[in-house]
Amino acid sequence: MNIGLIAHDAKKKLMQNFCIAYRGILSHHTLYATGTTGRLIEEVTNLTVHKYLAGNLGGEQQLGSQIEHNQIDMVIFLRDPQTRKMSEPEINNVMQLCDIHNIPLATNLATAELLIKALERGDLDWREMYK
Repeated sequence: MNIGLIAHDAKKKLMQNFCIAYRGILSHHTLYATGTTGRLIEEVTNLTVHKYLAGNLGGEQQLGSQIEHNQIDMVIFLRDPQTRKMSEPEINNVMQLCDIHNIPLATNLATAELLIKALERGDLDWREMYK
């Protein structure tokens, strides 16, 4: 499965720790991330991550395009709801595209852990038939 990973600056360390904790599961899938987030994940996990541009330079739009073309199966987007972002429209666009195209989306650690466990159990295998 293709998994999109995005993390706001305040959540990048949390994303690294999440990927360390679930490295065994993530290693069986293809990972895509915005530039800085992808680099940070690679540094601590040795996982291969296909990196887009940095989020504020168009990376979120690149992810959105893959979602629109049904090329992403799940998105983990650890966002910081307390800090207003300059790229808020792009952020909202990714979430809206996930809703439109029926892509499972986690925006916090609790939901991310539920999705990763569901992925491990095979609960998201329906995405393969959906393609």
